[in-house]
Amino acid sequence: MLLEHDAILLDLDGVVYVGAHAVPHAADSLTQAAAEGSRLAYITNNASRPPSTVGAHLRELGVPAEDEDVVTSAQAAARHLSQRLPAGSRVLLIGGAGLREALAAAGLTAVDSLADDPAAVVQGFSPDTSWARLAEATHAVRAGLWWVATNLDATVPTPHGPAPGNGLMVQLVARAAGREPDVVCGKPERALFDEAVARLGAHRALVVGDRLDTDLQGARTAGLTGLLVLTGVTGAAELLAAAPHERPHLLGRDLRSLWHEHPEVAVERSEESVTVRCRDAVVVLGPAEASLRSAAAGPDGLDVLRAAAEAVWAARDTEPGARWDLDVAGLVEQVVHTLPADTPEPGDETSGEVRGGL
Repeated sequence: MLLEHDAILLDLDGVVYVGAHAVPHAADSLTQAAAEGSRLAYITNNASRPPSTVGAHLRELGVPAEDEDVVTSAQAAARHLSQRLPAGSRVLLIGGAGLREALAAAGLTAVDSLADDPAAVVQGFSPDTSWARLAEATHAVRAGLWWVATNLDATVPTPHGPAPGNGLMVQLVARAAGREPDVVCGKPERALFDEAVARLGAHRALVVGDRLDTDLQGARTAGLTGLLVLTGVTGAAELLAAAPHERPHLLGRDLRSLWHEHPEVAVERSEESVTVRCRDAVVVLGPAEASLRSAAAGPDGLDVLRAAAEAVWAARDTEPGARWDLDVAGLVEQVVHTLPADTPEPGDETSGEVRGGL
């Protein structure tokens, strides 16, 4: 599959690493991709960490990455502002070191107060953002300054579970100021993808992610091919429930899928049913049926899930009068029991034990 694309744009958390640890097979897969000439970019909505910090973490995990391979929403926001404002313009900074560094690199001057006469305000995540900083942002936005948000992620991951993210803090300012940001630069908006594509000079980039509402929706927004890997947030139930604007083009268990064949999926419609075939896997949906006619998993263990997803999407996308009350929960239960615990390499007959969920 790599031959079809001249660059790979990779989400980080859930694709390359989870916290302090690399996702299984990620480092080896990306090392092989780089050795074979693929250009890699690591794109993240996290605006708080400078690329040098992210790059160092990737190298510690054995992932091939230079600092300039990291593309953050802070950089996308700074690029947007540099295209809109004269060089050296002052920008009210609501955020952390990553955003301050990005503004400086773009030839802009970060300031901390509306009294410094800024030309715009930019807001990104920082765990140190206080009420006073949010109040300053509100005053600037109410004064009519151009307002850029790095991203709208509602949560950020922590060792103890999700915590409030930049999106919630942006919402606070929006409610207090009575208007929404003028521009959002992070996923799923296209600015972050455009930044990565421009940096690599890519023409046929592939986006790899684990979240439908950021990575895969962003791929479709930017007109790029999206590969969903099942090493992070999205599982079978979420995939089958995906809205048209966030559906992946391709599906893989992990980053080894960069080399796997991604088979065609055939959809047959009638007034009574939708039948979908992916190689030997067959799924049938109708008013009274949601079943696997053939649970053939295929070489990478995911053919049933591919067929089930396309079947549910096809049924849901029909005209309103033809929609059925689908037993999606029952179908998900059937599908997950076909999925191996680990995806074998093509030709490897030991597919691992079956487990009940992702």
